[in-house]
Amino acid sequence: MNFKKIAKNTLFVFLNVLAIGTALAIAVFAYVYVKTPIAENLSTRNIPQTTTIYDKTGQHILYELHGEENRKILPHAEIPDTIRIASIATEDNNFYNHYGVDFLSILRAIRNDIEKNGAAEGASTITQQLAKNVFLSRDKTLQRKFTELVIAIKIERQYTKDEILDMYLNEIPYGSNAYGIASAAKIFFGKDAKDLTLDEAALVAALPKATSYYSPYGNHLDELVYRQQKILDRIGELHLASSQQIAQAKQVNIKDKIIPFAEKIEAPHFVFYVKEELEKRFGKDVVEGGGLKVYTTLDYDLQKNAEQAIAENETNLQKYGASNAALVSLDPNTGNILAMVGSKDYYNKSIDGNVNVTISPRQPGSSFKPFIYAAAFEKGFHPENRILDVETNFGKDGSGKDYIPQNYDYSYHGVVTMRQALANSLNIPAVKTLTLAGMENAVSLINRFGVLDLQNKNNYGLSLALGGEEVRMLDEAAGYAVFATEGKKNATQSITKIVDAKGAVFYAPETSSLQVVDPQVARKINSVLSDNSARSMVFGTGSKLYIPGKTVAAKTGTTSDFKDAWTAGYTPHIVTVVWAGNNNNQPMKSGADGSYVAAPIWNSFMQKALANYSNEPFTPYEKFDATDANIIFDKVIYTKKDSGKVISEEKAKSKDQDKINTSIEYFTATEAISQ
Repeated sequence: MNFKKIAKNTLFVFLNVLAIGTALAIAVFAYVYVKTPIAENLSTRNIPQTTTIYDKTGQHILYELHGEENRKILPHAEIPDTIRIASIATEDNNFYNHYGVDFLSILRAIRNDIEKNGAAEGASTITQQLAKNVFLSRDKTLQRKFTELVIAIKIERQYTKDEILDMYLNEIPYGSNAYGIASAAKIFFGKDAKDLTLDEAALVAALPKATSYYSPYGNHLDELVYRQQKILDRIGELHLASSQQIAQAKQVNIKDKIIPFAEKIEAPHFVFYVKEELEKRFGKDVVEGGGLKVYTTLDYDLQKNAEQAIAENETNLQKYGASNAALVSLDPNTGNILAMVGSKDYYNKSIDGNVNVTISPRQPGSSFKPFIYAAAFEKGFHPENRILDVETNFGKDGSGKDYIPQNYDYSYHGVVTMRQALANSLNIPAVKTLTLAGMENAVSLINRFGVLDLQNKNNYGLSLALGGEEVRMLDEAAGYAVFATEGKKNATQSITKIVDAKGAVFYAPETSSLQVVDPQVARKINSVLSDNSARSMVFGTGSKLYIPGKTVAAKTGTTSDFKDAWTAGYTPHIVTVVWAGNNNNQPMKSGADGSYVAAPIWNSFMQKALANYSNEPFTPYEKFDATDANIIFDKVIYTKKDSGKVISEEKAKSKDQDKINTSIEYFTATEAISQ
């Protein structure tokens, strides 16, 4: 047997197989290289980033919006060396020496896996991990691994090592929805990534290997700390930090530095109001993944003031059987929402605390009356005009019953001025004022003010004058703002601007201002509601509607069954509306009216809000010919007890209340009269 020939043939076959295998491998590599994703757009592609909602100054983060991936992309200068060296020591200590793939590490990993009788895995470089996170699935297949290798080589050809490391640190998942080092630093240590110390960076670098197992909020915290200590040792072995730095880092009790897991949110009702507005305008995907910076209108100090005003009145709320309260405040000159507290405790499920009462329809009671009087003033009436406050039957209501409203104090005050009637919140004159203004005119004004959207004047009864229709606190505040601006309506705003992830202005709201009522009408309302003497008949001169040294206009509201208590008030630069009650519509205790339940909160808030402002008196309304000021306006039909006959009387002129016919049993209002 010719052994030489056999050996020669064997070698020939081996070399041919090797050549064919090499050629085939090169061909496969070339094919995959061409077909794999282009790496050139790696640094410029759209990556889901967390959207941040700020207060108006941009100094306070209210909330961060994101989908599954809570991520912020950091530039090179904001990524600290501590996390760079910790990541290199943990994941790829040969990072700066290889070309995307570390073949020696792969061979060592294969040998170790064979010895352990396991599947070959591991030894992925930082570049390979970046390729996997960006372009590939998590499948552990040979094809996926080979594709990962090819993409890694392409990435290395296109980018510098520092660029690759930056992209990796901005991409890698760290668990707890933290993607990228910025989110990890914020979630686990409550700080910016640039401020991470070496001990903190080592703990963060320990997480990517098994984010669930090593989670700081899981059941393996001791194992995580052990791994963190080993990473610090490895950093020392690689001379990436001094022995003194390593010793100091290892002495730190890292457990005490991990902050409790909590979704940080300030002004939650306002935040979710803004979030809903954003999603309506831009869509959920853009909001949660666009990396937007949303600058809102919220005044952080006023928001805290509002929250405190409700909290410090908790005992009073309980006294009157109110489990909840809400407050909203606007800048009338811009329409900007300055503060919004939708309930006294967002997290209290027993009171439906997550419900935002400021945008939930509730009956406003007498706080609605200024809009009715404004409609009368627009028609030509004045605060000095006189009206008759006696028991009055206004005819059949929608249910077929006679509508005979009562005043809050169940008494009658005879002839009163419209100023007195509105300031003291008398119900009967308010209903008569609606008849004098005319339903069509009142509906028109209410729609122009934006308090309600009343489509058909024939659908509403005279109880509209007493707050019979439900309104939102936010809309009523916007309506009161029209008075504060002397008739100008500014669109309600919650956002001042939005900046995209690249720093460009993404959105800036259009402002609008429309004169919806004559300034003289607004000035009359301002005069009445700020007249502390005029309301003294019912409220006294020291009520919670009065703020010493400040001119404020204010009005309370209470529903007849004590389900809702309101106080609304304003100056020329701030409008605030407060509600108290129970979200489930359970009545409060008897006597729980707006002046006792809501007004203390309003007063507390407004005193602090106005503390740094000088007094701002309202502009007086123009004087008018007062020759008809003593006319008692009452176009009614009444019945005399003795005859039972119906007699029509258009108006009674008298300066003396004793001269008014005392045999009136009831009145039925007909169409309104003009002067």
